[in-house]
Amino acid sequence: MMREKMREEHDFPTKKIFTYLVIVGLALLSAMNYQLFVFPNKFAPAGLNGLCTMIQYVLHINVGYMNLIINIPLAFVVYRHVSKVIAVRSMIYVVCFSLSLILLEHVDISAFAYSTDNGTSTILGPLVAGIINGACYSMLIKACSSTGGTDFVATLVRKRHAEMNFMWIVFTLNSLVAIISYFVYGYQIEPVLLCILYSFMSSTVSDKVLKSGRSAIRFEIITDYADALSEEIITKLHHSATLVPGKGMYSGHKTNILVCIINKTQIPVLGSIIAHYPHTFAVMSSVTEVMGNFKHMNTNGTESNIFLDTGDGSAV
Repeated sequence: MMREKMREEHDFPTKKIFTYLVIVGLALLSAMNYQLFVFPNKFAPAGLNGLCTMIQYVLHINVGYMNLIINIPLAFVVYRHVSKVIAVRSMIYVVCFSLSLILLEHVDISAFAYSTDNGTSTILGPLVAGIINGACYSMLIKACSSTGGTDFVATLVRKRHAEMNFMWIVFTLNSLVAIISYFVYGYQIEPVLLCILYSFMSSTVSDKVLKSGRSAIRFEIITDYADALSEEIITKLHHSATLVPGKGMYSGHKTNILVCIINKTQIPVLGSIIAHYPHTFAVMSSVTEVMGNFKHMNTNGTESNIFLDTGDGSAV
């Protein structure tokens, strides 16, 4: 126990530094995403940056400057009333993202940007931009951070009105951006549709990435050989099982139910184990998320490492 505690204390600063480096890297990637796929296709992405993008389009003021100016007071309020960790880490992202946009304005990367002069395949720009943004956003959430802007506003609203759904707050704010873009981009419906497409792809990808590491398969195994079967599960799959006494209501026969949650890739192995025991069958169902204070084990039986520091646990 003492050795594990010392190892955790040793890993903590390393994990924290790595988390900050990841946030900086995500900010740089997001800035490139805007320069290559958002700005050339003349549409407003979701959130605060969507408003800043429209202002840049009309007044030619770099999004980086406006993003910094608007987020600083919001971050201060979040720091005081919600979470210091979220405010600090989100501002690290905002500062790096904004500075990258400002610097990239003086670098010619038009050769790598995607846009079409005749309007063909216009949806590819927001499609790719939404995928990249969704992946970045999900990683930020895992690092107890955010992109600022709309997330800050939604967090503050939720703080005062806890009954309100966070996603509906963000959806409402993003809808306003989509509506405003109709008037900014010459009263055309296409920028509105591109904004909706971008938002849909971004939210879909972020949701998939966030759940990808926590999805699993739940087995309820009805068996008379609970001890032998659970031993095989532990030794071969490196998962445990929970024994629940059961009774067949038709025959009145007393039996056992083993409840076991495994990875999707381990389904064939567990199936072959169950097949060796007579009169044993299982009911399988999908699990979208697994939560709790337990060890995360790899398929080889070793404890898996969580690479990002989760901060104070108050992630947006």
